[in-house]
Amino acid sequence: MKAFLALEDGLVFEGEGFGAETEIFGEVVFNTSLTGYQEILTDPSYKGQIVVMTNPHIGNYGINSEDAESHRPWAEGFVVRELSPVVSNYRSQESLHDYLKRNNMPGIQGIDTRKLVKHLRTHGAKKGILTTKEADPKKLVQKAKDSPSIVGVDLVREVSCTKAYDFNETMPVGFEWGKKNTQKYQVVAIDSGIKYNILRLLNRHGFKVKVVPADTTAEEILKMKPDGVFLSNGPGDPAAVTYLVATVKKLIGKVPLFGICLGHQMIGLALGATTSKLKFGHRGGNHPVMDLTTKKIEITSQNHGFVVDVDTLPKGEVEVTHINLNDKTLEGLSHKKHPLFSVQYHPENSPGPHDSHYLFERFYNLVEGAVAKVK
Repeated sequence: MKAFLALEDGLVFEGEGFGAETEIFGEVVFNTSLTGYQEILTDPSYKGQIVVMTNPHIGNYGINSEDAESHRPWAEGFVVRELSPVVSNYRSQESLHDYLKRNNMPGIQGIDTRKLVKHLRTHGAKKGILTTKEADPKKLVQKAKDSPSIVGVDLVREVSCTKAYDFNETMPVGFEWGKKNTQKYQVVAIDSGIKYNILRLLNRHGFKVKVVPADTTAEEILKMKPDGVFLSNGPGDPAAVTYLVATVKKLIGKVPLFGICLGHQMIGLALGATTSKLKFGHRGGNHPVMDLTTKKIEITSQNHGFVVDVDTLPKGEVEVTHINLNDKTLEGLSHKKHPLFSVQYHPENSPGPHDSHYLFERFYNLVEGAVAKVK
């Protein structure tokens, strides 16, 4: 079947559709990961976005239940240069085409993804339409222009869990890397779009985990008497998630905090900083970041379109701990008085390198130190 991808600024691609026969809208963004398309599709942070893969050959190892990072795919649509016609992997349970079709998500292949990505890098992420239902280029571009923006929209409510639950799951066979600590401390994980491997690694690094919806109040969280609070990744514009910013403000100084991605942005906003939209964002498993406390460089997994503005952090209160070596944007912070720190990237590495696992150990040590002070 024919499929079309059109951007709001007039660029139109015709290709071959796969997955579902439908029409969707979203912000068109690109990801530079070489593998991990299933983890990318099931990352709730991609809610509202059409994902373009820069790796030209996608789908060759299929889909399996163990690699999912949530209970369903969240991206709006998927764009690849070539969908593998053959699936060859002993872990595969279904093809990428069948998986997308089953989940009513459209894909398009056979387009010049190199041209598309260069366009997005030059002109920035754009609103777009991916469809198998319409072929008129002018109508498609107009539809893309008229589609809603993700700026100013709270997408967290659409991906967060609806009720609290305890998480205690072992790592899939073959994935139990690194040391394993006895689960000693209780952590509340605020779900803004949390991924399974984040929860597994919290378990593995010594935490009992209770996951709560993003709109859970600070008072409700503190009644649970957690030893620490974890703020997860999530989709969309952080400035629109005002209720979570208010919650974080009340938690600062009361309990140790660790935030990643959107959680990092929530902490930044709660401390009085501002956020802004990047031109085309950071998405991939190969972004170099320097830890300024150790001067070590780690290769990180990233997925975000917004950033905390480093110049707006409160002077004398907050320390910049990590910077992005590509564009020098803020990648991490800590507070000089209160027990909290955060990073802009995804230390749970699904997909991506394992360089950032030390952050879970850093959180464990922060919690342990805070508990010792109370005693």
